[in-house]
Amino acid sequence: MNAKTLTTLLSLCPAFLLSIAHAADRRLVQEPAYPQHICSTLTPEPGNNQQRIQQAIERCPAGQAVKLIAANGHNTFLSGPLSMRSGTWLWVDKGAVLAASANPADYDKVNGMCGTLSNQKGQCQPFIHIDNAQGGGIVGEGTIDGGGNQIMEGKTETWWQLARRAQKEGGNQNVPRLIQVDNAKNLTFYHIRLTNSPNFHLVLNKVQGITVWGIVIDTPADARNTDGIDPGAATDVTIAKSVIRTGDDNIAIKAGNSGPTRFISIVDNHFYSGHGMSLGSETNSGISDILIKDLTLDGTTSGIRIKSDSSRGGIVENVHVENVCLRNNKWPITLDTAYEGKKGNLIPWYKHISLKNVSGNSGKVVLNGYDSEHPLDVTFDAVKIDNLQGWHQQNAIVRVAEGGLTPTPSTIANATAVKTAYACEGKWLPFPAMRQ
Repeated sequence: MNAKTLTTLLSLCPAFLLSIAHAADRRLVQEPAYPQHICSTLTPEPGNNQQRIQQAIERCPAGQAVKLIAANGHNTFLSGPLSMRSGTWLWVDKGAVLAASANPADYDKVNGMCGTLSNQKGQCQPFIHIDNAQGGGIVGEGTIDGGGNQIMEGKTETWWQLARRAQKEGGNQNVPRLIQVDNAKNLTFYHIRLTNSPNFHLVLNKVQGITVWGIVIDTPADARNTDGIDPGAATDVTIAKSVIRTGDDNIAIKAGNSGPTRFISIVDNHFYSGHGMSLGSETNSGISDILIKDLTLDGTTSGIRIKSDSSRGGIVENVHVENVCLRNNKWPITLDTAYEGKKGNLIPWYKHISLKNVSGNSGKVVLNGYDSEHPLDVTFDAVKIDNLQGWHQQNAIVRVAEGGLTPTPSTIANATAVKTAYACEGKWLPFPAMRQ
């Protein structure tokens, strides 16, 4: 990674403390520190390093780290799936690469299902699983590479090609996620680079007190279903100073059957290719108290997006979006209760949504509430989209903060109607190169 670029990215807000009005995460979140104690330092060995890394993790006392380092011109640790212990750390050092095996059999939950299309889904273990843990996490300036671009052993296609074939032929691609967290508290992900996941990169399910700080996620725009970070059934989560480009949602805040998601802060991040900053599409358990602040979305297809439908809808409320720069987006603002048009009895209802200081240079705005009894309720304050290419508004109560007036497409596109548009000059930065 270019050191100057990274330093710039990580210095856009104070490193010592996130001091933000309206912060949704109820914790006082400060920049993490690296573990003080290392229980084991490993260097790469030929072949699959899974057993030796897993044994080191199992033997590591809580509060200490297993550190992977490059040595003697070798930097890659090939490994099958790994499970983290409560309180332990995995430290991938600068220049080191923890690379996921391309053998579907290594990830099988049911014999022979991983690496195939089927009516079932979720038949692969994740590459790294953190389950029923408190404390610890994953840190370091190295890389965790999911190998989604690698041809699967014994197959003729990559993980990503299997996902594209599922899209064309139907069925579900059974491919591993990169990092899956379940039933965990007080975890930290710091400075790590995640790349080429076969599926979602970092999934946070039934979690509380999670800090994601200064990480980089880098996967091609055409890699299907490769979400960056997905918090679901999550409480008190901060994602800060991170850089994400991927083939699906850069971040997707979800609330499916596992429980509600609330008190989430998304602060000082930079998105490049991907599907944007999303809430949904699963909202049936409720999403609330969300802060999204100081965000650039440079070339994402969607920008700020809340998406659901009556097959998995619920209440989304108290969402505050502030200081957002959008560039070259098809849909800079999309608040849609008929996302995929699926039908059911779970009504999506978006209430108390506010957007302040949001600037974009093109695209279509979609404001689509469910019905007159469950209208979209959104307030615009200094929201400006240049070259507005379309405006859809239905079952929506839309206000401007200055006077409570309902804006029209012309008011959103006209700088005089929103006083002074939020300035985005100087906020666009090149994507950081890999650290050497």
